[in-house]
Amino acid sequence: MTGPVPAINVAIRRVYEPPAPEDGTRVLVDRLWPRGLTKAQAAIDLWAKEVAPSTELRKWFGHDPARWAQFEQRYRRELASRGDVLDDLRERARAGRITLVHDARDEVHNDAVVLRVMLVEG
Repeated sequence: MTGPVPAINVAIRRVYEPPAPEDGTRVLVDRLWPRGLTKAQAAIDLWAKEVAPSTELRKWFGHDPARWAQFEQRYRRELASRGDVLDDLRERARAGRITLVHDARDEVHNDAVVLRVMLVEG
């Protein structure tokens, strides 16, 4: 199936928030498992480590908002090389709602925000 991914089908939620029925498929998009959570508590359906920023990029960024624009550019380049995983997530989002789950404290400057835009843009 091809075509656009409806923006409403791709949500973002912090992993420490309780799962909600409207989450649909919960996809953990971090390379590291969130501290202090069991698999049951996180209620993750898919752990997509492959779409997480590289360790080098993650460490360089350090969730510093001053580095956000450059992080976003670098991460988009990394994602462009992972087309098969992006295609899988797009197919899931076309079929129903997915929620990109992350553990960042900053809800505006994190990899899930960039990933969501990439999925919806196609």
